[in-house]
Amino acid sequence: MKPSLYVLFLTCPLSVAAQTASPVQVYGLLDAGVVAERGCGGACAPARLDSGIASGSRLGVRGREELGGGTAAVYTLEAGILNDSGASDQNGKLFGRQAYVGLDGPLGMLTLGRQYNLVYETLIDVADPFHGGMAGNAANLVGTTTQRYDNTIKYQSPRSRGGWTGAAIYSFGESPYNSKVNRAYGATIGYANGAATLRITHQRKDNLLDADGTTPAVDQSASNTLVAANLDFGRFVGYAAYGHSRGNGSSPWDMSNPYGAVVQSMPSNNSRDVLVGIAVPMGATTWLASYIHKDDRSAANRDANQIAVGASYALSRRTDFYASFARIQNRNGAGYTVGNASAPGHGDRAITIGLRHSF
Repeated sequence: MKPSLYVLFLTCPLSVAAQTASPVQVYGLLDAGVVAERGCGGACAPARLDSGIASGSRLGVRGREELGGGTAAVYTLEAGILNDSGASDQNGKLFGRQAYVGLDGPLGMLTLGRQYNLVYETLIDVADPFHGGMAGNAANLVGTTTQRYDNTIKYQSPRSRGGWTGAAIYSFGESPYNSKVNRAYGATIGYANGAATLRITHQRKDNLLDADGTTPAVDQSASNTLVAANLDFGRFVGYAAYGHSRGNGSSPWDMSNPYGAVVQSMPSNNSRDVLVGIAVPMGATTWLASYIHKDDRSAANRDANQIAVGASYALSRRTDFYASFARIQNRNGAGYTVGNASAPGHGDRAITIGLRHSF
């Protein structure tokens, strides 16, 4: 992005706020650290400085304007940043993390644009003690490869007095050739009251690419169901999840096949996923651990297990230092890798050490 665009991005929302007196917030997060990987099939690259290990680095602007009657217009524009190089994340998209506008009122919030999908939100918000980051990222084995959907209508209900909530999404495929390409839809029902949080999410993504005469038909469709819960016991928080995934696009899969040609890298198209985890706060330090088992029900039986440990130390309310280690045991040619919040990883083991600051 040209410097002039950065200036425009930072100053325009502020000037608009001054003219309309509507609340506008510029915010961000910067995360960087060292990643060391092993078990890459071939030779692993040396340890490297990486961005967005515990949380994706970002720069965003969000706001709301009260319209009366308890209803407000809301919006968010959030750009992913690779602060080790200054490049844009999310394949170079300008606002690749989130870009939506909507209405928030007594009946709930309706938003339109690029947004997180429901399975990923349930996984990182409720099930994963690592919250989708560090080497212990639960998305290494659970869920799909897609965290966000373009062209999405999303509805979030208000929280009831009993603690119940609901959500639904519909993402238009917008393909000129096939109405099912990239179309997605799903729903969530959740409960949060006191120490207990529970969510049940089901989501379907259609991705049927028709044959064109020279290329055969390819079906990367996915159906994911995830039941997730956490419970605060006071001295520690326990996490658990159970997932059922079907379809060639239903499991995390790196098509670049990091383990080399000697291993046929194929995704599971029918699996049961189980996660258990724990977070133990001890003063400024929080200790983290999780175990995930992917039970592949296909004929190939490509099971995988991940065990992860980590810790974060709060230097202040907005700054923390963290470290983590994770290992994946792949079986029968499974090709899952240890990634983090921003990168899919290249090997079956990884150590991460880094620093995160939000503003």
